Amino acid sequence: MTANGDSPGMIDETVEEIAEMQTHSSSVVAIKAARALLALSDREFPTVEEYVRALERNSDALRRANKSHATLQTTQREIVDRIEESDLASVAEAQTRTEEVVAEVVERVESAKVRAGGRAAELLSDGDTVFTYDYSSTVVEALEVAAAEGVSLTVYCAEARPRHLGRKMARTLAAFENFDVHLIVDGASGTFLPECDRVLVGMDCIVDDTLYNRVGTYPVAATAADVGVPVVVVGAESKIVGGGFAFENEERSVSEVIREPADGFTVENPAYDATPTRLIDRVVTDAGIREY
Repeated sequence: MTANGDSPGMIDETVEEIAEMQTHSSSVVAIKAARALLALSDREFPTVEEYVRALERNSDALRRANKSHATLQTTQREIVDRIEESDLASVAEAQTRTEEVVAEVVERVESAKVRAGGRAAELLSDGDTVFTYDYSSTVVEALEVAAAEGVSLTVYCAEARPRHLGRKMARTLAAFENFDVHLIVDGASGTFLPECDRVLVGMDCIVDDTLYNRVGTYPVAATAADVGVPVVVVGAESKIVGGGFAFENEERSVSEVIREPADGFTVENPAYDATPTRLIDRVVTDAGIREY
């Protein structure tokens, strides 16, 4: 084992996974990143100070992997801050304390998803038709709760190109016998939204009067508003952030859009878009329901 500042393999792999968006749900991103820091518990450090510096460096690498994930940013900062503020007598004590803090953070993120999903499930009635966009583990939680309570739903899942995360949503929901699941192309949203009772989407974060979520959310919300279908956003209360957090969009790989060379034209592939909260009916979190 070494005592230098190099990242352990688990942390390097998690950084790459987050950067490549192989982990899609922001709550899953935060949990994976928090647990990745536990790789430092298997290493030797000469002093507590060296351990804390290594923790800071690796946490910073995880945060830089996706600066737009509010939950990733806040949970990583919390873990480092709590270790720095602890009165630690030895490296072993610091590593044990890190394990305790990570466990607390993970439990809180997971329980927030369950509570938010449970609240959102209460809005669903038997026979409803629901429109979903992208893949949100909190939206899945809400629909799972509804399914467990015997609620029958028709669900339209937009593909959410270019990553086609809607396909993952459709496959997940198709496992429930009382759901009639339809996968549609994004361009057909306007065709099917008038048939829906509500739109259910997750959130990366809400900053002031703007919802940031997977690109394509804005046109869905705008179309839903035009045809009178309420948009319900589901997520952890910690994703509603104020001053001090500057959302940074990300330009994704051209290869996600086109495989052939882009000769004579530019390919734009932003990861997220900004939806004005005036297009949202309500936001359901683990702390309660906010109406807009």
